[in-house]
Formats: sequence, structure tokens, C-alpha cells
Amino acid sequence: MHVPEVEMHACVTLEDASALLTRYAPRARVLAGGTDLLVDLKTGRANTQHLVSISRIGSLRGVWATAEGLRIGALTSITRLHHSNLVRERCAPLRDATGQMAAPQIRNMATVGGNLACAVPCADLPPILTVLGAEVVAWSPRGERRLPLPQFFLGPRRTTMESDEILTAVIVPPMPAGFGAAYARFALREGNAIAVAAAAAGLRLDGEGRIADARLTLGAVAPVPQTVELAREVLVGHRPDEPLFEKAAAAAELAARPISDVRGSAEFRRRLVGVLTRRALDTALRRAREATS
Repeated sequence: MHVPEVEMHACVTLEDASALLTRYAPRARVLAGGTDLLVDLKTGRANTQHLVSISRIGSLRGVWATAEGLRIGALTSITRLHHSNLVRERCAPLRDATGQMAAPQIRNMATVGGNLACAVPCADLPPILTVLGAEVVAWSPRGERRLPLPQFFLGPRRTTMESDEILTAVIVPPMPAGFGAAYARFALREGNAIAVAAAAAGLRLDGEGRIADARLTLGAVAPVPQTVELAREVLVGHRPDEPLFEKAAAAAELAARPISDVRGSAEFRRRLVGVLTRRALDTALRRAREATS
């Protein structure tokens, strides 16, 4: 494998980057950390002649507390996100994903924006961010556009981003009182293995300990992060217990649309979904109870 001949453009402003994307469309791609895109170029999955690097746009790097919640810059590395005190204090479930992603060297380079914009079905951030109610912020010369994550993904490596748009940030709203969330994944080895299947769960308890709201999103078992509405219907209004979580896990297995490949058969992945859903629900419940105590 080798990287095909491409022309690199280094930008210091969003305006410059957007102009280059427009000029060279459809043969231009945004380059951030490059951990997904460079692999796609080597394997022929991406066909582009121009790489528009935004790595010098410092305003896209960092985590900030705002009135809307946490604003995470698109160029923030996975390592920086994982070690952010703001994330630890206000959005700890994100660290379930960031702590398991790839190898340390990859986490140092990989960016939040890249993990989302590449729209790889096995990406780790989309399921837990979906459960947390996150939105992406896309910038173009026409202004900013905000999209909830379920509206952002169209299919494998396909999003609703326009050719001149650049993903600049992710907004994660404050977690409501009595809410807990968790992310569970399975990979074939620890190291840098990608997820074979994953599940993110969120539960909000009312004052009597019943489930007032529930969210469940699957990863790596469908073309896009798969939100399981049936699981919500199963869970809401009931007191959490093992039989209830088993029903939710069964609903998740039914909703999954896995494929068979070198990492596992579709049936293997479907069974994993049930196991991971129960794990995520158990951890989310523990955290929800801690949030109400």
C-alpha cells in the first residue's frame, strides 16, 4: 500500500479552508489528525487529489464550559479529551469511549471531529455522544449549522456535510439530574483494535427510582449509529431490574443490523449487542443512582 499523489494545502483560517474545498470539489478532503483518512487513501477507499489541512486553526482545539454545556473543538485530540478536567467533572461517560480507543499514539493524533466526520460505523464517539444528546457544529461562509447526531450520519463514510462545510465543534448539553450514561464495546484484542460491536446507554431516574427516560445507541452493527427506540419503550416507566434489562437487550439485538466480516459473523455481533447492552445499562443505572444520592 502507498499514499497516492495528492496536493497538500495548509490553512490558518476557516475561510481559506472552505474556499479551497469549494475550488477543488469534489476531489478535496479535510485533513485533521489523518488517522482515518490516510488509511483510506492507502487502501483506495478514498479518492482525492487535494488535502485541505486545518491543523493550524488553533481555535478548533480545546474544551470549554458554556451556558449550553461543553463545547469540544473539532481538532481536540482524543487524548486531550480523555484527560480534560471539564470532561471528567461534567461528562465523565465520554471517558468510557476515549479510554478504550485505539493505541496511545493514535489517540494523540486522532481528533474528535475526525472520529465523527469520517462516519466510520465502528467509531467509538458517535454512540455515546448520541446518548448524551450532542450536536455537531458545521461552519461555512453562510454561517454555522447545528445538527443532532442522528441527523448527521447518512451511511458509511457519508454525512450531511456540504462540500464547503467544516466541522468545527461538538456541543454536549449538561446531563440532567438523576441521569447516568455508559459505553461498552468489544474488540478482538486490547491494543489498537476497532470495535466489533458497541452499545451506549443513558438512564434518567425519577424521585421514586423509576426510569423516567432511556436512551440506547449501538455502534459497529449498522451503517450508522443505531438508536433503539423499542428499548426506550421497554424501559421507561418501570423500576430497573435484571429481567427488564434483559428485555431491553433483546430489543437491541433485534434492532442491530450487523454484517459478517473478518472480525466476526453477523450472528456473533448480534449476540454481543445483547451482552454489551446489559453492561452499559448496568453501569448507567449505577451512575444514575449516584447522581440522585
